[in-house]
Amino acid sequence: MSDSPKQAKGPILIDLDEAPDVTGPEAAPPVPDIGLPADSAQTGLQMAATWAGRKPSRLGRWILALLVSFLSALAALAAWDAVVSLIGRVPVLGYAVGVLGVALVLAVALAVIGELAALARLGRVEALQRSAEEALAEADLAKAQKVSKSLMRLYQRRQDLDWARGRFDERRGEQMDADALLGLAEQELLAPLDKLAEAEVQAAARQVATVTALVPLALADVLTALTANLRMIRRVAEIYGGRSGALGSWRLFSAVMAHLVATGAVAIGDDLLGSLAGGGLLSKLSRRFGEGVVNGALTVRVGVAAMEVCRPLPYARRKRPSVSAMVGAALGGLFTGRGNA
Repeated sequence: MSDSPKQAKGPILIDLDEAPDVTGPEAAPPVPDIGLPADSAQTGLQMAATWAGRKPSRLGRWILALLVSFLSALAALAAWDAVVSLIGRVPVLGYAVGVLGVALVLAVALAVIGELAALARLGRVEALQRSAEEALAEADLAKAQKVSKSLMRLYQRRQDLDWARGRFDERRGEQMDADALLGLAEQELLAPLDKLAEAEVQAAARQVATVTALVPLALADVLTALTANLRMIRRVAEIYGGRSGALGSWRLFSAVMAHLVATGAVAIGDDLLGSLAGGGLLSKLSRRFGEGVVNGALTVRVGVAAMEVCRPLPYARRKRPSVSAMVGAALGGLFTGRGNA
């Protein structure tokens, strides 16, 4: 018999320094566009966000202001000459046109006053958010108390927040530091508004996804996405207390796009598509349904950015809404039946 030791029967185990890579194909990096430079491989939302996020130069603002003033002066002089000439020829008709012109000027003045009031309210919300960030960064209780008082004044006419204001007013004197005071304000006053804003974002995402998937017209999805996103941004601002008119809507849109560019949240990454049933849903759907899911997901990203911009307090005690979770809640049951068919 051989003196060599018996080898044990069974599988042989070999220790590896590193565990084998068992990730699936969804973890692979995206394939770059062939023939395009890296900077040009952007989605339409990326290019729109980059363009809208750029601040105009001082010279550009001066040129725009002078152009508007010049055209307004020309229009006023032309209207005056037309009315005076008409009065000379047909006095009754001339005076009637003059009265209509005065009424138009008054209506425009009222519209401008409304726009200025809306811009002032948006600026008030933005200033409140900056003050809250400073109070949290400096742990300044006095600043936090000023922020809480301003927040109470902002929502003093909101009947849907009467009970929340009462709860916060009872408990804010017990808070001994800035984090606790603003966290209580966030939990009591902003939690119900966050739910309303999330519901608005999900509704807009469903609308965009449905129109993209079911309407075969080439520009229908583009127009639907644009109007739905603008309306969603306005509604989110109104929910948090910032009313917006035409100029205010453009200012909000620019701020949201700038926020998307600054945070790098305009790319469609694996975290977004992977949330759609493990990344396998898109392969089971037709091309139009896949485009609908992607457009709806982008709408959710714009909505989350709008919530961060329009919210009077930054996210501290409450977590920032998860894009993946909101995409799943908004679109999870929308295409399930069709995807399994």
